[in-house]
Amino acid sequence: MPLAPPPISLQQGLRLHGSQLWMDATRVKALSFVSHAHGDHFARHKKIICTPPTAKLIGHKVSPAALEPHPYREPFTLDHLRLELFSAGHMLGSSQLLIESAGRRLVYTGDFRLRPSLTAEPAEILPCDVLVMECTFGKPRYRFPDRAAVVQRLVSFIERAIEERQVPVLFAYQMGKGPEAAKLLSGLGYAVMVAPQIHAVIERYRELGISFPRCEVMNGENHYGKVLMLPPYLRRSPMMARLPRRRTAFLTGWAMDDDVLERYGVDEAIPMSDHADFDELLEYVRRAG
Repeated sequence: MPLAPPPISLQQGLRLHGSQLWMDATRVKALSFVSHAHGDHFARHKKIICTPPTAKLIGHKVSPAALEPHPYREPFTLDHLRLELFSAGHMLGSSQLLIESAGRRLVYTGDFRLRPSLTAEPAEILPCDVLVMECTFGKPRYRFPDRAAVVQRLVSFIERAIEERQVPVLFAYQMGKGPEAAKLLSGLGYAVMVAPQIHAVIERYRELGISFPRCEVMNGENHYGKVLMLPPYLRRSPMMARLPRRRTAFLTGWAMDDDVLERYGVDEAIPMSDHADFDELLEYVRRAG
């Protein structure tokens, strides 16, 4: 018996056949679902379906008139489709999309994470007939340590640097992981100073109800005894040149790779990721049916 044709195709984003709907399209479209606020998942579409927090986080980059925010678990319709957004656990406001048509259910996960987060809504898993799943870490070697082990490794890195009169510098993406790490460390009692690029995102997180009690924007003062956080593209910036006694770490799921220190030019890599690892991907498939 021949297989049914796939309901979607990949063309600079995912397109649902028989509909005007695109998902995370990277070129401008008439209508696209945007799963979260990372820049590689949206463009200046004429209409954007997303959650209210995502609309807040991308609102300065797209036309406000294009935004069509929908809260989690409140169904709405598009042509012959019944749509519903539900949480993905990847970053604040990240969402998955459930599409129902003719009695069949398709789920597009976007980027997701099943592990708990301090700044993202807990991920949900809904049963479906067709699952289109992000698989950034879809190889068996990408099995991340549990949260307690990652936190202990991060704390050990910071404490060693401070004991040796070095400034601990963490590299983390400004949208998502940077605020997550800043929230974690400020909650552990560290004074965290972040680059202006991360601080701007944290301010929008604060407007959305996330608190960061010991987190400030970097300045020219003495940074010893504090934790600094910068986006990775500033690794070789003048900002770094002004810190001769420093110890650097990159917060990334790619820390599981053998060549990660050489690739990113850091002293340490810590496997803190906002994506699902290999075991979480398998768990999602099982639970979605």
